[in-house]
Amino acid sequence: MPDAARLLAAYDREVRQAELTQAEPGQQLTLDGPLARLTGGRRGFVSGPPDLGVTGAALDELIARQRAFFAARGEEFEWKTRGHDRPADLPERLLAAGFAPEETETVLIAPLDDVAASAPPSADIVVREAGGHDDLLRIATLSATVFGHDEAAVAADLLARARADSGTTTHVVAEADGRFVAASRLELVPGTGFAGLWGGATLPEWRGRGLYRALVAHRVGAARARGVDYLQVDALPTSRPILERLGFTAVTETTPYVWSPLSR
Repeated sequence: MPDAARLLAAYDREVRQAELTQAEPGQQLTLDGPLARLTGGRRGFVSGPPDLGVTGAALDELIARQRAFFAARGEEFEWKTRGHDRPADLPERLLAAGFAPEETETVLIAPLDDVAASAPPSADIVVREAGGHDDLLRIATLSATVFGHDEAAVAADLLARARADSGTTTHVVAEADGRFVAASRLELVPGTGFAGLWGGATLPEWRGRGLYRALVAHRVGAARARGVDYLQVDALPTSRPILERLGFTAVTETTPYVWSPLSR
């Protein structure tokens, strides 16, 4: 079993540093002290290093500046926290500033060569890489159905990211009778040995048929072809046991705190 502390240190050193220096496709990055802000997506995004280096009143002021920045844009934003970050009272201060927590997820990491093989899905299901305008629209429809997101906003975001993408994103879908029944993506973190597994969406009537494992397996192959060393996932409780059986190790938790101009 890989050492969780070693994997967490690599995650903090590589992935967290990349968050502070790299914008996602189609987005713009600005800095405010220890924080990085992303704009241009479906909602804004704020992240920081494992130790913000500010506490007390200075931290409250930093939080207030982020609210003011996004309030001026009329934009909702997410502040991504991790369970091992400092200062430890950051979540408490975000709540006091009017942020609302979304569901906590577990961060799991696996060296690529440690991910166990999975049995292929049944013969009536095709797992393949997706691309192009029509495929992205079909992924948006699936995502809206599964997660309740606004389909037009998801489609616009996917298409904008695809136009700006330099080859870091690979969409993988499961298709049955010409219909997308599950979708996911692999996202390389440029300049690091990491790639993330994101966007796992499966229609409720197709769950429990091994599609999640099949999508992971296909992305493992795609990651290997691209020279990836580690895979990282932010997993909900339903996915964590599957990933641990495949060889992933839990290293920390992550909770998004969301602020909206509508909540003022």
